[in-house]
Amino acid sequence: MIAHTTLPVSDYPRAKRFYLAALKPLGYVNNMEYGQSAGFNDGKNTDFWISHKQTIVPLHLAFEARSSDEVQAFHAAALAAGGRDNGGPGYRDYWPGYYAAFVHDADGHNIEAVWYDYSKVTTTATCAHRRESRIPQPRSTTT
Repeated sequence: MIAHTTLPVSDYPRAKRFYLAALKPLGYVNNMEYGQSAGFNDGKNTDFWISHKQTIVPLHLAFEARSSDEVQAFHAAALAAGGRDNGGPGYRDYWPGYYAAFVHDADGHNIEAVWYDYSKVTTTATCAHRRESRIPQPRSTTT
């Protein structure tokens, strides 16, 4: 499992404002800062960081949501914070219960919120998919 990751950003103050707003519906708060690096915590771990860099290569990063409502709230908040739409909330063909939304941040990073809707998947398909892709068991919605 990945413990944390850092996304390079060209304009640190702008990116920090964007991620504060976009990730709030997913339960993230900015809890650490060092120079031009900020860490965001989802209530369990400071697993997402942004850091100012001169060179940016756009990446794709997905955050797991707890419901379709969280995915929709993420998308709306990200757009309101200046993100560009890259796919509105909805089910995708990737997997029977894959519900996601996508935005590009100011640096062109493709940021996604995804909810795994296991009610859309048969038991056989769920077991086969988990073996093939290592999709985790559904997250608990309680802390």
